[in-house]
Amino acid sequence: MHIIPVIDVRLGRAVAAVRGRRADYRPLTTPLATGSNPVDIARGYAKLFTFPALYVADLDGIEGRGRDQDLTAQLAAAVPRMRLWVDNGASARDVVQRIADEAHVTPVVGSECLGGNDDVAMLRALPPDRYVLSLDFKDDRFAGPPAVLEEPQYWPQAVIVMTLARVGSGEGPDLQRVAGIVARAGGRRIYAAGGVRDRADIEALHATGAAGVLIATALHSGTIKAGDLEEITGL
Repeated sequence: MHIIPVIDVRLGRAVAAVRGRRADYRPLTTPLATGSNPVDIARGYAKLFTFPALYVADLDGIEGRGRDQDLTAQLAAAVPRMRLWVDNGASARDVVQRIADEAHVTPVVGSECLGGNDDVAMLRALPPDRYVLSLDFKDDRFAGPPAVLEEPQYWPQAVIVMTLARVGSGEGPDLQRVAGIVARAGGRRIYAAGGVRDRADIEALHATGAAGVLIATALHSGTIKAGDLEEITGL
């Protein structure tokens, strides 16, 4: 199993995500770092474990307030051994440019940020090994153009199942939804996001066929520790 830690960033600070209610997110408090500077959080993750990648949600970009142009470079310098998965509200057109310009970044395309047919058509044309697709679910409904969910033959090699209502909730992951996406994915790597509490949740996701998980709260609360990570990644 691949374990991908998460940093949600708003106005230059790392914030604690809860149920996708972004207006209620508050600065993150964690034993992994002093303060809520995203760079310090990233370094804290790097000290905890050798993670293969770091997922970064630029909430200002996702919500249309302008992307943090310096954030990616700062994080890349702080944790050079982690590949950055960056979701900043990019459209398919934006991703084409990022693929060309930023070799250390894997852009994440969130379905909630996709528009109409032009975005969908451009998404289909992207190299499937050069970006990650996030299938975003809000209040049990898919957020994005229906064609993105309905046409798995156009999905890239790595796909996130993002259940926003479970993020930071402590309710556990949506195993049924993840299993359903895995069944349709045709061997693509599926990553679950939202609700993971502990090692048992990760083992249950592994049983669905998921390739990995995105987690934050469980790392900051200590319900998943470095020793657990060593064993989980061997699944």
